[in-house]
Amino acid sequence: MTPLDGIDVVLADLDGVVYTGANAIDYAVDSLNKAAAEGVRVGYITNNASRTDVQVAEHLSSFGLKVVPHDVVTSPQAAVKLLAGLVEPGSLILVVGGVGLTSEVEKAGFTVTRQAADEPAAVIQGFAPDVAWKDLAQASFALHRGIPWVATNTDWTIPVEGGIAPGNGTLVSAVHTAVGTLPVVGGKPEKAIFEAAVARFGAEVPLFIGDRLDTDIIGANRAGIRSAHVLTGIDGAKQLLAADTDSRPTFILDDLRGLFEPYPPTELSHDNTVATVGKSVVRLRGTSVEVVKSGDSQVDVIRAGSALIWASGQPIYGLNVAPELYS
Repeated sequence: MTPLDGIDVVLADLDGVVYTGANAIDYAVDSLNKAAAEGVRVGYITNNASRTDVQVAEHLSSFGLKVVPHDVVTSPQAAVKLLAGLVEPGSLILVVGGVGLTSEVEKAGFTVTRQAADEPAAVIQGFAPDVAWKDLAQASFALHRGIPWVATNTDWTIPVEGGIAPGNGTLVSAVHTAVGTLPVVGGKPEKAIFEAAVARFGAEVPLFIGDRLDTDIIGANRAGIRSAHVLTGIDGAKQLLAADTDSRPTFILDDLRGLFEPYPPTELSHDNTVATVGKSVVRLRGTSVEVVKSGDSQVDVIRAGSALIWASGQPIYGLNVAPELYS
């Protein structure tokens, strides 16, 4: 079987899956276009709250993907759906964030303010590069009245052109420190954004593709969706080997060509001390995890090592893991 067998909708993360910075990731565009050509609906999920769905669709289209705004599910869209269940229609909302968030708030029929003195009915917060201390202060002033607080996402980091920068989670944490409460969250790893995507595309058997265990894979697992972790972004072999129960993907792929390749089964010995994937064999001897046979595929070694460590029930810090499994 391949990871796409029986799948009716592919839901792809963006950063680390489709592109890195200004460049498309090798094989990603061709693979996603191939999936669409074979009759699988392709949608995109992003926690990035600074851009509208139109802007995201235009960006993806520039790489050669066939994308319209309706194909893009954003964390502001999921957050505004949560907001609608907390306040009256047409309410005044204090927005911390940019056009990616304000546009969704206004499309839902709410009125935007930036000032706590206007006595908004709720605060909604998302990342934008120009969010400043004064914006966080206004949110804090408003929230001290005990009104609802919704965040688009709580990612601690965000990949940008120059590298890895602080994400919306750091800004949410600053407000939390001031007010002592926590927001409800629309984006990954919470279920709301996945449920919004499933509903929009009418998915019955979706597959989510991500590159981060702490947002992508945990979120898919919480939503009961099959997941494929692709080794082209943030988390690599070291993080996979150490993944806890909540953050283990259904599939591990080297790149998106793996969507169409037969996925080798994992064979575990009866005592869970030997794992075989393809021609790769990894063994647990005491507290040492050893590569017995590398085979002809590094990703198979990672699959075997991950399966072995996960089945052992032992924490990664208590094991001596062979460097060839993660380097």
